[in-house]
Amino acid sequence: MIDLRQLRENPDLVRDAQRARRRDAGVVDSVLAADSSWREATAAFESARAEQKSFGKKVAQAKGEEKQELLAQVKGLAADVKRLEAEAGDALAERDRLLRTIPNLAEGAPEGLEADFVLRETVGEIPAFEAPVKDHLEIAEGLKAIDMARGAKVSGARFYFLTGVGAQLELAILNAAIDQATRAGFTPMITPTLVLPESMEGTGFLGEHADEVYHLDKDDDLYLVGTSEVALASYHRDEVLDLSDGPIRYAGWSACYRREAGSYGKDTRGIIRVHQFHKVEMFSYCRIEDSYAEHERLLDWEREMMARIDVPYRIIDTAAGDLGTSAARKFDCEAWMPSQETYRELTSTSNTTQFQARRLNIRERTEDGLRPVATLNGTLGTTRFIAAILENHQQPDGSVVVPEGLRPFLGGREVFEVVA
Repeated sequence: MIDLRQLRENPDLVRDAQRARRRDAGVVDSVLAADSSWREATAAFESARAEQKSFGKKVAQAKGEEKQELLAQVKGLAADVKRLEAEAGDALAERDRLLRTIPNLAEGAPEGLEADFVLRETVGEIPAFEAPVKDHLEIAEGLKAIDMARGAKVSGARFYFLTGVGAQLELAILNAAIDQATRAGFTPMITPTLVLPESMEGTGFLGEHADEVYHLDKDDDLYLVGTSEVALASYHRDEVLDLSDGPIRYAGWSACYRREAGSYGKDTRGIIRVHQFHKVEMFSYCRIEDSYAEHERLLDWEREMMARIDVPYRIIDTAAGDLGTSAARKFDCEAWMPSQETYRELTSTSNTTQFQARRLNIRERTEDGLRPVATLNGTLGTTRFIAAILENHQQPDGSVVVPEGLRPFLGGREVFEVVA
């Protein structure tokens, strides 16, 4: 969550951030009003409790009828203290509920909605094809790499089987990502894909995003993660970290699950937008002052991975209104998709500043005492890479040239051939 003290001292800053995201700035006044109510309720409770304690001393010294009268007053006062304590607790809960509806402050992100991104960089040349361009699913079916029909038969719409070279290609992508991350000093992690509500809430994936998340109800009350970011962020929950030697970095490999609520009619063909996929996610804990340079480092590691799969792409600075709840700034690497003649997101990296750490109570010790750390995340490899690789490296005969950067992870294989 955002810093309450900052909101109290500079509410206009938060209002401006809300407007940059094209959201209602009035919630700031609602939080301030709720905060004032909590302070008043807390003061009334503490005053009544102090009076109750002073009455206790009087009762101990009194005798006879006076003592009985004082005992009656103490009983009534105890009821008042209990009521005022409950009112203060309710006021605190309401203030914190409202505070949690405010997303992170967008720092440096362009104002506006999805279409208002700023182009940072374009990398590579868009390929020219002599033969008619095929989309990734048509290519994959020729290679017997993806089976959407049986995926739907087994699990429903937007599920699939990766078969043969499709499965091998995904493993190559993910292993290449882990190899790169490990060489860069990340600790590789295989993370849980079921997490507690406090883990999902702490990373900002509930609230307005709850309809995108799979929830196991009944007696479990667990959530299926849409990214290993959730588990990695919660890994150090309620801990004090030592960042004196620099950022602490993890690379998490996990299955990911997304309901894709509200996305019907968008990229319904193939594996660009599906309910289950695999991903290697970078995650970094660092000092807030170091987080901005760390964000650029994560983007550089994503550039390295994009070069490995050798597809043309662009990097965009995502507009404030298109940021997730936790992100203060986000850069996307979007690959060119020849069949659609447009760019589609392959990776993203976000600086969530101290927003997640404040919710998850992850702190560092400084000369001035304890304070929340900063957290950042970034995709290094995922199933969607397959679509970009197949389309950009397709050949007229239906075969696909394997990018040189992935060949060491495919036994040196250079071409995926059509299967008769």
